[in-house]
Amino acid sequence: MDYNQAVILALLQGLTEFLPISSSAHLILVPVILGWQDQGLAFDVAVHVGTLAAVVLYYRLELVAMIRDCLKVLKGASITAEARLAWYVLIGTIPVGLFGLFMPHSTELMLRSPLVIAATTIGFAILLWFAEKNAKQSKSGENLSWKLAVLIGAFQALALIPGTSRSGITITAGLLLGFKREFSARFSFLLSIPVIFLAGTLKGVELLQSTSDVDWRILIVGVLVSAMTAYLAIGLFLKLLERIGMLPFVVYRFLLGAVLIWVFV
Repeated sequence: MDYNQAVILALLQGLTEFLPISSSAHLILVPVILGWQDQGLAFDVAVHVGTLAAVVLYYRLELVAMIRDCLKVLKGASITAEARLAWYVLIGTIPVGLFGLFMPHSTELMLRSPLVIAATTIGFAILLWFAEKNAKQSKSGENLSWKLAVLIGAFQALALIPGTSRSGITITAGLLLGFKREFSARFSFLLSIPVIFLAGTLKGVELLQSTSDVDWRILIVGVLVSAMTAYLAIGLFLKLLERIGMLPFVVYRFLLGAVLIWVFV
């Protein structure tokens, strides 16, 4: 990789990780379309570390309150809304952890096909449009239960299929269950923290076990650019969500899917 490729891919990862348009799809497709060599495991780890740093930094105050209250509950204090939310985030992570653990690596590679990405991009655009159109938005965080957290987490497991979008499918699940847009997005982003951490850790272990040479300067560029871009993307998305809703992202997914079909069929 050269630095231009690193910056472009890191920008893509940071911009798309928390938008409902699938970061994995863009990271797979852009090198294919531009004729670049696959960026490799090390760079994937780097940009995931960047997006993890961004979401932790953005929600740092809430995360501190969640961890603090969880520790107090373990010492016998009464449970608070922050402690309950922390447990729901952990519970909601279980389904994707189980799916990822038992999914064969050969299946994962097969699903990286551009036509699979085109199908999931369009298919989940329809589901997102349906959820947006029929969203009641009558529930807030107080209405979240462990059963609903598990259900949203089960939707999140579908994001192991490239083109689905982890944030897109979890926000869709929240809307389908009647939660407000703002809380659906907020819970989706908090739910991403353990998932990205686990995925990054697993990839990091693979990286340490590999014998390939690593260009650490390229990796540092990937971390910094993806972190800054993701931080800005989270703030911008949350500000625009109530104004524009999810429809523009639905349209983008339809257009992206159509382009993929036109290019690869």
